[in-house]
Amino acid sequence: MSLQQRIREPGIVVAPGVYDALSALLVERAGLQAAYLSGASVAYTRFGRSDIGLLSLDDVANVTTNIRERVELPLIVDADTGFGNALNVMRTVRLLERAGASAIQLEDQTAPKRCGHLQGKSVIGVQEMCGKIRAAVDARRQADTVIIARTDAVAVEGLDAALERAARYAEAGADMLFVEAVRSREQMQRVNRELGALCPLMANMVEGGLTPVSGAQDLAELGYRLVIFPGGTVRALTHALQGYLASLQAHGSTAPWQGRMLDFDGLNAVIGTPELLALGQRYG
Repeated sequence: MSLQQRIREPGIVVAPGVYDALSALLVERAGLQAAYLSGASVAYTRFGRSDIGLLSLDDVANVTTNIRERVELPLIVDADTGFGNALNVMRTVRLLERAGASAIQLEDQTAPKRCGHLQGKSVIGVQEMCGKIRAAVDARRQADTVIIARTDAVAVEGLDAALERAARYAEAGADMLFVEAVRSREQMQRVNRELGALCPLMANMVEGGLTPVSGAQDLAELGYRLVIFPGGTVRALTHALQGYLASLQAHGSTAPWQGRMLDFDGLNAVIGTPELLALGQRYG
């Protein structure tokens, strides 16, 4: 079943954030239904920088290609603002679709954009964003490629305006709607009440962000069909790595930490080294 079909079925799809092929492989091995290629997480891990519009289309496309070469699970790709105007959006959609994106998310921020849970955002006009969505729909080659329209207008224009924008984006052809950085459960209920009949809805759970973090079952009961945890993976990794490095600094050895890490053979088993070597022997 494609992601397009899955988000229109009852229940909810849980998509952890990924930033490279290894993190996507671990998501797939864990048995989750989809992965979310987070622009923020790519910026964190590639550049050691914040999510403030530093990524290019080539950065995102390269990571998408690497992930798709390694895993088969549905991949939702954060394409920021589409990296330009409607014509740029068309190129973005075609490139990411060829790279293996199952869904492409576009937002209505101005450029350079910033993380949806940072202050100081601004948004483009409704008509311009509707044009970008129409361009994205026209550019895709596969009918089941999901076009997700995100609005960041809650922080800029208020919830009423954000809901009006999202409804317009559905009219423009978006397959899924994402109202970013809603502030309460009551606002989340209103989003579903006013938009749920138009399109499947996506929720974003950011630990320490502006939206209350809820579990998948609770969000499904609210009416959401997709929930992403975009930065949780890299936050967990950073926390674990800080502990490992502090231990190494204190002890001058990895021995105290070995119970909390994979050894050489363990990592090779996860990434499939024995199978890869066996495959190579077939052609030797």
